[in-house]
Amino acid sequence: MSDSSRDTAEGAGWNSTERGAYQQLMPQRVEKISWLNPKTLWAARNGVLASWFGDPTGRIRGRWVAQREATGAPADKVIRRTEPDRFSFLVIGDTGEGDDPQYAVVPGFLKTGQDTSFAVLASDVIYPVGSADDYDTKFFRPYQDYQAPIYAIPGNHDWYEDLGGFMRVFCDDAPPLPPEPRPRPLSRAWLRSLLWHKPRPDDGQHLAEARKLRSAPAQQAVQPGPYWAIDAGPVRIIGLDTGLLGTLDAEQGAWLREVSQGSRPKILVTGSPLYVDGRHEPCAIEGGGTVDDIVRDPAHHYVAAIGGDIHNYQRYPVRLDDGRTLQYVVAGGGGAFMHATHTIPRVSVADVTEQDFRCYPLRGDSLAFYSRLYGRRLRMRRFFTLTEAEATAVIAERLGIRPARAPGASARVTRRVRLVAGLLGTGRRPDKAKRFRLPVRKIYTSLFSPSSATYSPPFFKCFLRLDVSPDSVRLRCYAATGDRAQELSPPIEDEVTIPLR
Repeated sequence: MSDSSRDTAEGAGWNSTERGAYQQLMPQRVEKISWLNPKTLWAARNGVLASWFGDPTGRIRGRWVAQREATGAPADKVIRRTEPDRFSFLVIGDTGEGDDPQYAVVPGFLKTGQDTSFAVLASDVIYPVGSADDYDTKFFRPYQDYQAPIYAIPGNHDWYEDLGGFMRVFCDDAPPLPPEPRPRPLSRAWLRSLLWHKPRPDDGQHLAEARKLRSAPAQQAVQPGPYWAIDAGPVRIIGLDTGLLGTLDAEQGAWLREVSQGSRPKILVTGSPLYVDGRHEPCAIEGGGTVDDIVRDPAHHYVAAIGGDIHNYQRYPVRLDDGRTLQYVVAGGGGAFMHATHTIPRVSVADVTEQDFRCYPLRGDSLAFYSRLYGRRLRMRRFFTLTEAEATAVIAERLGIRPARAPGASARVTRRVRLVAGLLGTGRRPDKAKRFRLPVRKIYTSLFSPSSATYSPPFFKCFLRLDVSPDSVRLRCYAATGDRAQELSPPIEDEVTIPLR
């Protein structure tokens, strides 16, 4: 087993000696997405329009579900598999940018998943807008050698073309929805429809050819719709579609309450995490209540809630009033640009402390990564670039925590190091956060972070493997840095055993 980032700087991927073989899997021509490109932002405008003029995803989702049921999909949306009491599956989130970071995950994903029964893609299968023609290089090609079914739940980017590409790929080649009547002129819905991004008329013309890359019988998976449940061995895995704005419509909420009944242990996989960046995000349900209300109910027997959307790994072991501990996990590090972890303040939420919290990349590695990125982009390398040791040391100082990895004797926290850490939005202790809040942090996290794609290691990507037995689930977070040695032996960045009884 390779060193992890908690062991050594080399385990984090710094000073890589040999780039991995993942580039051999990639197509010759790779689209490099920039989230500061006006064309990309304009194509991905539907999320903003939904927040301004009303969110139509609940209605559209209901139409997709009705269409699937009319063609024979089970009304309860439960996929019944024949796994034994002991089996394993993978979870990987926010994968589909189709570039180096996504493909760097693939060798470790394949090696670690050789004996797994299936995989689940948790949110944002395809960037930037879920186009059907993007599935070739961003889904079928990277996972062509994974010899088991892959199920998926959509993220907001998959919804930017009203879920058409997603439904064709994962839901038995579902045909397009018939057009709806035009909304009343000058209404909010009418204004939204004028600006709404729609798929090209010829979108998906190459999909049949792309499907051949995952055409083996063992690889096939048909799911009843954008949300579903899987009964496998002793557990039920429930996948939720949180649409464009991270909420549930009333119909899906009622279904969730129904499939959550019973004593069978349950694992939630959702497009939006319920705990993230030191905050509780319970996920509202139309008509009242939240997803987390359902998850916490002791009658429903949930043991974990895993969410995508945020492009890193986080884990919050929340102890409930009845004595149970629920593992809330963020697992969106499967290939898209890396969301920073160094902006997460010292954790204190729902009685989860910094000692309980886990994240990947480590905050120091995240800060060093971004300092190099912006030093290069702003052509101020000497000023901005921090060594991983300096970044680790200043994180420990600002948050008042013990470093997860020793920074080394050479690390000095100078005025420059402190200034760079502040400019790049580094978190602080809760008692100092308000006093030292900088406007630049809000700008950094909302504007600069989405343009942070990089094409040389370390990438700080990750995926999960869950090993299920009658008594427990062993959850492990594996890292992918782009380093050859770590492709051959993927390092474990976090591990927890979750009791089922």
